[in-house]
Amino acid sequence: MSNDQRRKTALRAIATSAVILTAFILVGDALLTGIGITIPAFRIAGGVLLFLTALDMLFERRTKRRENQSEEDKDRDDPSIFPMAIPLIAGPGSITTVILIASQHEGYVGLLESFVVMVTCLATLAVFLFSSSWIARLLGPTAINVVTRILGLLLAALSIQFVADGIFAFIDLHS
Repeated sequence: MSNDQRRKTALRAIATSAVILTAFILVGDALLTGIGITIPAFRIAGGVLLFLTALDMLFERRTKRRENQSEEDKDRDDPSIFPMAIPLIAGPGSITTVILIASQHEGYVGLLESFVVMVTCLATLAVFLFSSSWIARLLGPTAINVVTRILGLLLAALSIQFVADGIFAFIDLHS
């Protein structure tokens, strides 16, 4: 991607994540409860999505797909929504966290705490995303390939942990 495309992708991913997390701060617990989804089930589903993303990172499938696409197809393959905003930024961990923080205190205090955490995390992420060109030049292609594989492995382990935690919590909830 060009620097301009990277900035636009980063902004879209952060804005989309902010909207999603804000919605879950405001109505997440009621929404999940209303449609009969427990936090453990949500963690399991999110873990599966993260695992699929980790597989793409580990085996370079996304990179190979992009190399084989025409220019017209590349315009449609925008990673800002999936996998960046959902499930990487606004995934099961962050959604569960903002719901739990918002529910720890009654009224506006819990909402304010969740917003502060969300904005702080998204601002920190924005710094890294906007520095991605500089970081990529600093590392070079070989190091990026190695880091991608290592992070893919860590993401796979994290996704399995989400699924395992979700399963154990689901069992405890229904025991």
